[in-house]
Amino acid sequence: MKKMISWNVNGLRACMGKGFMDFFTLADADVFCIQESKMQEGQLALDLPGYYQYWNYAKKKGYSGTAVFVKEEPVSVSYGMGIEEHDEEGRVIALEYPEYYVVTCYTPNSQRELTRLDYRMEWEDAFFSYLKKLEEKKPVIFCGDLNVAHKEIDLKNPKTNRNNAGFTDKEREKFTRLLDSGFVDTYRYFNPDKEGVYSWWSYMFKAREKNAGWRIDYFCVSEGLKGKLISADIHTEVMGSDHCPVEVCIDL
Repeated sequence: MKKMISWNVNGLRACMGKGFMDFFTLADADVFCIQESKMQEGQLALDLPGYYQYWNYAKKKGYSGTAVFVKEEPVSVSYGMGIEEHDEEGRVIALEYPEYYVVTCYTPNSQRELTRLDYRMEWEDAFFSYLKKLEEKKPVIFCGDLNVAHKEIDLKNPKTNRNNAGFTDKEREKFTRLLDSGFVDTYRYFNPDKEGVYSWWSYMFKAREKNAGWRIDYFCVSEGLKGKLISADIHTEVMGSDHCPVEVCIDL
């Protein structure tokens, strides 16, 4: 069994001061992915005995960025999608193993007034093609902050958030397309109708206290791995970021 965790830490250096290592140690995951590291190389020496570390930094300082920490060394590692305009923000890392790929992703936010929605749509198409290309070779497990609440059940206030970033019809349709193409949203696989479980809460309006959240962090797997899924969880009790960690256990 492999235990995998994904967490948007919203600045790893800040999260380190808010219990990151406590959760990391307790989780004892085989694969631990983070998004929004918000740092450059050399700004933090992370001591993780027993883990291989892979980092993808954004060119812009203090922005975006991803990392993956794994117990088992991969066959190969690639950074970005191989498309320059999409690869400057350090948003994608893919690890290849003999039987499968693990991909972590930090999807661009469409921003207020949807100023980045057009770019987001280009990104979605590129990432979709990227995943499908990997899948031609072997099954894919991908995770991360995908910056979309898929269905109304995935956020506390769907009516008032309609057409806000992360809950536009366009963004939701792109996620539907991904699932329709043969990927499984692991949390919904185990909890098709469960309400009130979210992975992100605004820092404003005491949103977390009131559980006025969104489920925008995911683990998705190729259809062929569906039978190997053991469990999927969202660790709403874990503080340290405006997101909480999400988890999948899979028999690999």
